[in-house]
Amino acid sequence: MTKHFNTQTVHFQKGDGEKNVSKTKPIYQTSAFTFESLEDMESYFSGEKEYLYTRYSNPNPDDLGAGVAQLEGAPAGAASSSGMSAILAGVMAAANPGEHIIVPEDLYGGTYQLFEQELKEFGYEISVIDFTSIKNVEEEIKDNTVLLYSESIANPLLRAENLQELVSLGKTHNLTVMIDNTFATPYLIQPYKQGADIVVHSATKYIGGHSDVTAGVVVGNEELIAKAKKKIINLGGSLSPFEAWLACRGLKTLSVRMERQCANANELAVWFREQEDIKKVYYPEAVSERGNGAMVSIELEEYIDLHTFFSSLDWVKIVPTLAGVETTVSYPLGTSHRTVPEEIRKSLGITAGIVRISVGIEESKDIIEAFNRALQAAKK
Repeated sequence: MTKHFNTQTVHFQKGDGEKNVSKTKPIYQTSAFTFESLEDMESYFSGEKEYLYTRYSNPNPDDLGAGVAQLEGAPAGAASSSGMSAILAGVMAAANPGEHIIVPEDLYGGTYQLFEQELKEFGYEISVIDFTSIKNVEEEIKDNTVLLYSESIANPLLRAENLQELVSLGKTHNLTVMIDNTFATPYLIQPYKQGADIVVHSATKYIGGHSDVTAGVVVGNEELIAKAKKKIINLGGSLSPFEAWLACRGLKTLSVRMERQCANANELAVWFREQEDIKKVYYPEAVSERGNGAMVSIELEEYIDLHTFFSSLDWVKIVPTLAGVETTVSYPLGTSHRTVPEEIRKSLGITAGIVRISVGIEESKDIIEAFNRALQAAKK
């Protein structure tokens, strides 16, 4: 089998070894698997059989974990019930309560809450700092530091992490490096191949790709993923077979969706930079030879009426998520980052005029026209 990425996205699933094999992987919509005898059931615990109870494992979530791991170039992967449960499992696989974790201040708001509220309550020591200078990160390292966590492309202002510097720093100090690769996907960036130890995805986003599934994936080496999967099982973060099946179906078209969405996003970013009504355009550069991502964020000029702008977008819908095939917008100040402290939002530049755009697969001219109409309507 060829190793090209675009082929791997289509042919990542394992067959079932049966004589009459379904062209598409069936949904193993079952909570448990049957056995012919007590001796037969014992064979699961000796490793001869793969499946006992779906919370422990099931062919569909296993396919998803293995498929994303393959695309990331990692030896192992595990699926979970959401991106947040994947992050939690990965963190708990790499760090213990009492140990120190360093994270960037320009995190997704939900991840910020996980670190600053939940993990601190569990006894983890968390430092939230500016990652734009690697010196800042190095100066924060202490004797009990064990984990550096970041996003390959930050949410919502789309800072592209310097993975080479972060991985090098981690290796110098014998620290685990964990990267959320949701925005970039393995189509653009493969952090594990660049030396990261753990990579996580909200598969709800580009992996699933159609806004009809909630799932997460964590990938890395066998030892860390075995620990992460144990956390997923014991903490109740297992993914349902049907959700996993949907995400696997979406994964097969990742390449073609990302190719179109990245191209559209680039055209939209270029157009926004030419508009006098846009104070600033946030769109990363030189992310990958394949493109720079499908997310664009903008800051509207103060004279643009925010409410009129959002209500005038017509078929471009307002949603609190991203990465479907349809172009959508979100308002970070009112959704993803509303719980982030105001002083951090201000220092990052997450103002009242910031709009985050998830660019879809429509005709680029129609996308641009939709935003042009909204801008014209919202001028005071």
